[in-house]
Amino acid sequence: MALQVKRTGKSGGDITSLCGDGFNHSKAKAVVNILNGTENYFVREVAPAVNVHVTQGHLRTDADASSANNLDNLPDC
Repeated sequence: MALQVKRTGKSGGDITSLCGDGFNHSKAKAVVNILNGTENYFVREVAPAVNVHVTQGHLRTDADASSANNLDNLPDC
């Protein structure tokens, strides 16, 4: 299932949770879901949508031309 991330939890420069309509997943849960292929997360503040990936234990979006799609720039959960 693909879940649109609209808000994020943050602490000390790290993303601690992903939130959207009807879900609030901790970083640990999101990492497991991504690595297991259980859930796909994406951000679409501006088109096109970008996927959320796990990179060295951190949640990151694909690079694109807009900073609006960055997890750090989303409103807080």
